[in-house]
Amino acid sequence: RKSLPRIAQYTVLGIATILIFVPIVILIFGSLKTTGQMYTYPYAFPYPAHWDNIINILKTPSFWSMMRNSIVVMISTTTLTVIICAMVSFVLARMEFRGKNWVFNLFTIGLMFPINVAILPVYFVLLQMQKLGIHMIDSLLAVILVQTAFQLSGNIMILRTFFTAIPKELQDAAYIDGCTNFDFFRRIMPPLVKPSLAAVAALVMIASWNDLLVPLVVLNSEKFWTLPLGTMQFQGQYGQDLALVSAFVALSSIPTIIFYFFAEKQIVAGMTAGAVKG
Repeated sequence: RKSLPRIAQYTVLGIATILIFVPIVILIFGSLKTTGQMYTYPYAFPYPAHWDNIINILKTPSFWSMMRNSIVVMISTTTLTVIICAMVSFVLARMEFRGKNWVFNLFTIGLMFPINVAILPVYFVLLQMQKLGIHMIDSLLAVILVQTAFQLSGNIMILRTFFTAIPKELQDAAYIDGCTNFDFFRRIMPPLVKPSLAAVAALVMIASWNDLLVPLVVLNSEKFWTLPLGTMQFQGQYGQDLALVSAFVALSSIPTIIFYFFAEKQIVAGMTAGAVKG
């Protein structure tokens, strides 16, 4: 009887693992086949392996341009998001001022409006800025700012919880030693909340790298395309050559998969561990 729950758990985990990894395996195998082999033997191991598709993608200058744009957007969005979220969370968690609850509720309300709903008003705002001479449409800066804006609310909620868990006595002791609020935030807080900052950074990186909607709405020129947008356009252009499309998608997914394997521990530790063990 005791083993039944464990058997059920492993069964569910096994099914979930199959559902997740089978499409990835098919994608990788497909990138090493011809289109005819994909239709005839979609699940078979590619033997002999055809590397022409991957080599052709790697020789395409536009692929590396999209890769560069995605890296720029990801690093910039992550840096801005972590800095802004850390500063706002510190103020909301460690400082008292009039209207504090209203400010916190404002960020909470932001969780109710997903990017799919708010992207149209955001686009109109960017158009109005364009009329004022501030060129935001068709620029990576607009993608970075919009992605950062939509990452703030949820991550502020996460960091505020960790910042609140730090004992007040530690802050009082720092003030007695002559520390200002900014000094406490800049020197003492980062080591204490490092797991949560790393978790937020990892989550923002993955979300930014995989984001399609914002680049699709904001970007027009091919030279500014990111990998998700380039993948969609590539599928539309070479939809009949499934093997070539599989190679492009597989190469675009490799950085995300590698990054997740390295960041998985940080994400789990940051979401489960407390900021300070008192």
